[in-house]
Amino acid sequence: MALSIGIVGLPNVGKSTLFNALTKAQNAQAANYPFCTIEPNKATVAVPDERVDQLTAKAQPKKTIYASVDFIDIAGLVRGASKGEGLGNQFLANIRECAAILHVVRCFEDENITHVDGSVDPLRDIDTIETELLLADIQSTEKRVERLQKMAKGSKDYKAAAESMASLLAHLNEGNAAATFELPDNELFLTSWRELGLITAKPVIYCANVDENDVAEGNAFVRLVQNLATERGAGFALICAKLEEELQGLGDEEQKEMLASYGITESGLVRIIHTGYDTLGLHSYFTAGPDEVRAWTIHKGWKAPKAASVIHTDFERGFIRAEVISFDDYMRHESEAACRSAGVLRVEGKEYVVHDGDVMHFLFNV
Repeated sequence: MALSIGIVGLPNVGKSTLFNALTKAQNAQAANYPFCTIEPNKATVAVPDERVDQLTAKAQPKKTIYASVDFIDIAGLVRGASKGEGLGNQFLANIRECAAILHVVRCFEDENITHVDGSVDPLRDIDTIETELLLADIQSTEKRVERLQKMAKGSKDYKAAAESMASLLAHLNEGNAAATFELPDNELFLTSWRELGLITAKPVIYCANVDENDVAEGNAFVRLVQNLATERGAGFALICAKLEEELQGLGDEEQKEMLASYGITESGLVRIIHTGYDTLGLHSYFTAGPDEVRAWTIHKGWKAPKAASVIHTDFERGFIRAEVISFDDYMRHESEAACRSAGVLRVEGKEYVVHDGDVMHFLFNV
């Protein structure tokens, strides 16, 4: 499962520069994604993970595949987008399919880059974008209420679903995000909820974009955004989009040198990816052998059969057992056979909760 993040923001906040950096990173890593279709508004980049590199060095596989993140560049977000301004509702289909939203916020002054509202004000800009997202959700919910009400005639179940959807609409009309609505125990409503893919129900990562001078310590604008993220329990990342684009043209050592010159140790893209994982409650397990070393992304708390399904649905359907070695144990011993001899290879059943870093082999029969 690839993590999919939709990038939103006002014009001239650095969204396009950030996406250009992501696209360059994708092109540099394209060999890792034989399964990926590269689209004009999508960049698929590797999830940096030193454990994958260490497993590769040890197993010497024919190929290595990192976990990946899809970044979707969402066009059309200006004031009035929900009413058709800019590209209007063309952005809706793409953003509804994303698991999370990366909200790029301008936190730098530059007289050569015009702000659409005439001044830098991160909280105002956030409110502008979130109002458009909320209005789009209201429109979608209004249509769904009408549909459910028509189907409610003669059906108690549909009547209950329609009433719950009307309550959701009232909640949104009061200026509240869908994420704060308490979901009822009504399967018809929940089916509609999933189909709607409401934008304001998605986890948000606020991304403060600064100039090179503030990339290490941030500034007053950044602190406003960071405080808002903390208050809302949202993700937060600090980047300099301009620096990120420059970094993608350099080799690994040159990148480290440039980052060090700015007083930082890792790029903003890495921080965004890791924040996305944390925000969505994701982690990785690994498969390792002479043919391939690969990282697989799953939700924290998944049991072994469900974790196996990301490789192939047959693995879940015909699950028998899993052979598991912790990453540390795998690296500590000479080989998988040595792990088995040392008793650190465990056989786990259907109730085993997969841990971050587990090296796994699944046995199944269909």
